[in-house]
Amino acid sequence: MTLRQALVASAVLLTTLLVLPGHGAASPLLAALVASGCWAVGARWVAAQLPDRGPGPADLVTIARGTLTCAAAGLVVAGPHPALLPLCVLALALDAVDGPVARRTGTSSAFGRRFDGEADAFLMLVLSAAVAVHGHAWVVVLGLLRYAFGAAGRALPWLRRPLPVRWWRKVATGVSGTVLVVALAEVLPGPATTALLLVALALLGESFGRDVLWLWRRRTPVAALSPVGRP
Repeated sequence: MTLRQALVASAVLLTTLLVLPGHGAASPLLAALVASGCWAVGARWVAAQLPDRGPGPADLVTIARGTLTCAAAGLVVAGPHPALLPLCVLALALDAVDGPVARRTGTSSAFGRRFDGEADAFLMLVLSAAVAVHGHAWVVVLGLLRYAFGAAGRALPWLRRPLPVRWWRKVATGVSGTVLVVALAEVLPGPATTALLLVALALLGESFGRDVLWLWRRRTPVAALSPVGRP
């Protein structure tokens, strides 16, 4: 499948996701605008970053995951909607699929890892925003950590050095995403939910802190490094 075909299929999926649940949204037009805007930014980034070989099998899974997250972002902004939780659960579940697909098909790549990381960061932002809307405003910090890390890298070149692949980083993100989904589902008492969210914050804080420490110990004057991407 070419990149153009993949993006067309992604656009069709997004339209379907918005049309089917859109009638129940507080503001269907706002949901469509936000979701479409997120999709357009993501599609432009993928088109600019993807090698000429086109998307691999794992990249297609990540594109689908990003499309689901774009739809969820629209529903978060448009107001409470019963489709929001299923979309987030499915997007989070697919996070456990693209990595194994890449390894089994022998198509692992630097771009795939970067793409996976960006998709993770966007899903965390949407999930944290959804939970924040439900009364835990401070939780949005979980979704902003990755972007704060990237913004700091623009001012501090040593933060833009490529990071080694680290399994714990993926575990911390996955656990935190699961905690956010549980909080969004509101299946636990308030104190228990708050405790889990604090654990998630501690996990992500430790993960980012370890990366910053690793980069600090290896800092050297660097004239030009590409924007940081946590694998």
